[in-house]
Formats: sequence, structure tokens, C-alpha cells
Amino acid sequence: MKILITGTAGFIGFHLAKRLLERGDEVVGIDNINDYYDVNLKYARLAETGISREAEKWHTPVRSTKYPSYTFVRMNLEDRDHLMALFEREKFHNVCSLAAQAGVRYSLENPYAYIDSNIVGFVNILEACCPHNIRHLVYASSSSVYGNNTKMPLSTSDNVDHPISLYGATKKSNELMAHTYSHLFGLPTTGLRFFTVYGPWGRPDMALFLFTKAILESRPIQVFNYGNMVRDFTYIDDIVEGVTRVIDHPAKPSPAGKNDVSCSDTAPYKVYNIGNSSPVPLTEYIAAIEAALGKTAEKEFLPMQLGDVPRTEADVTDLIKDIGYKPSTSIKIGIEKFIEWYKSYYIT
Repeated sequence: MKILITGTAGFIGFHLAKRLLERGDEVVGIDNINDYYDVNLKYARLAETGISREAEKWHTPVRSTKYPSYTFVRMNLEDRDHLMALFEREKFHNVCSLAAQAGVRYSLENPYAYIDSNIVGFVNILEACCPHNIRHLVYASSSSVYGNNTKMPLSTSDNVDHPISLYGATKKSNELMAHTYSHLFGLPTTGLRFFTVYGPWGRPDMALFLFTKAILESRPIQVFNYGNMVRDFTYIDDIVEGVTRVIDHPAKPSPAGKNDVSCSDTAPYKVYNIGNSSPVPLTEYIAAIEAALGKTAEKEFLPMQLGDVPRTEADVTDLIKDIGYKPSTSIKIGIEKFIEWYKSYYIT
């Protein structure tokens, strides 16, 4: 298949591109390589897939030296003309849209970045898919759509009308927009609510990255809600395996009468959770990092931050039933693999 992946200089997009290329798909990747975090890490991810620093040039296709079937183009999703021209030229079979302005806390500082990328950019993807007969649009949603829901585990059939961050609100908006296009134009769409993704080549603003760096530098780590947090940490390889399987199973209308917030009996539309479904206390997560580093962290306990939630836990029943897959990597193994990568990238 020929697949467009948006966000291939990003954490999940980079890993997904490698996975699909290694199984023999043709991939076109796009990313705007913004400076939300260290662009050198983004370029290093691209280099790992054979994309040179020619990728700095806007709207210029760069062919991978490692994967002959991989091409990268630097582009903004908000750029309708160039995006439509790319669809017209490349004739994609499937699209996996992972590009977005990420981060719950940053949405308090720069809300317009979320509207531009996550709303305007996503409608441009939808508009480009419809006239080009895309077989399946898979896109990144987030566990942030659940807001302060307290019933655990969090199910895709739960009400998600009360997000507590703009980031979560934009992701819920993506799901609503996708359903509209599925209903009106028959475009198969599947949204994936990711739960706290971590692993090698991860984002520097995420807890594992921040904790590891601080501990190695003998600085205190910031532990929010005084450590009373529980997260459904999900290892990157498990996320990528789930996304890959979902891409291969285009959404279909649900059976009559089964219509709920996660599916539709009028449209080829579906939403899945992808999480480890084994929530871990933050204190246990920190202990696993300390064990992998062989060093004890100095902790600075702080109150809960705005937009954050005390607990997440994914119900992956539908993912198991429909796709036959359940993430399973333990935090011990996942953290050890991250620490190994971190040391090789930053220290040796």
C-alpha cells in the first residue's frame, strides 16, 4: 500500500513509518518540524530513516537513502494548496494523521497553535481525503478527551463532552469532524485514543524524558499531585503495532442499533482506545526509572497542574474484539529500553 503519514519527524510517526517501511509499504511522510521541542531530535529521527538535512527545505520531496520506498516532505497541514497537490500527485491508498500540536500544559500558553494545527490542519486532511478515494483515514485522538471522568476503566462508550484542556477539546473535535465526513462522504475513519505513550526517541516534554534527564544530572524531579497519580503507560512498540493493525481494518458502519459515541450505524466510523490497560502509580513508575538508572531521584512534590487528571486506565475490549490485539509491554521492559536509547543518544 501507499500510505501518507503526517508527523513523521515526531515520536509516534517516526516509529510507525519505520514499521510500515519494514513490512514493505510505500510511505510518504510530512512534518513541519516546528520548534515546540528540540528540532535536532526531530532531524535525528528523520536521519534514522535515511532522510538527510535536505528535509529543512519546505515543499521539497527528499528520498530516503535507507528505505527506497520512503519520501519526506516538509509541510504544514494548514497549507491547503500544497497538501491538496501532494494528494493529487501521490495517489495514496491510506492516510494516518499523527501530526498535531501536542501537550496538555502548553495549550494554556499557546492556544492558537492547537487551533491551527489540530483543527484547521485536520479539516484540510479530511478535505484532501474525500476527492481522492482514500480507503481508510486513521488519526490520533487522545485519552485527554475523557477529561475528569472517574469511572474506570475509561471506555470509548463513555461520555466525553467535558474535556478539561484545549488539547483534549481539539482531539474530541477531530472525532466529531471525522464522523461528519464519514457520514456525508462515506470516508472510512478510525480515531485512536492513545494513553501516555513512552519509549525510545520519545518527546522531551514527557515525564520519562524529564525524570531521566534530571536524575542523571542530580537535579530534583517534579512530582505533581504529590505523587498521587496513576497512568496507563503504553510502550511505543505496542502503540505502533495497534496502529498498523487498525490501518489494515477500515472502519465500517456498526450494526443497526449499536450506534454510540465510538461507532455509527450510518457511517464507516470507529474510535478505539490504545492503552496497556494496566495502570501504574507514578511512584512505581519513578521507582522503575531509578532501578534502570541505578540512581535514586531527589523528589520535589507539587500540587496538581491545570488540565491534568489523577488517573487514566484504558478499556481495550473493542480493540481486542475487532482487531485481535492488546498492548502488553511491562513498564520494567519499556523503561529499560528507553534508558538504553537515552544513554546511547545523549551520553555515548
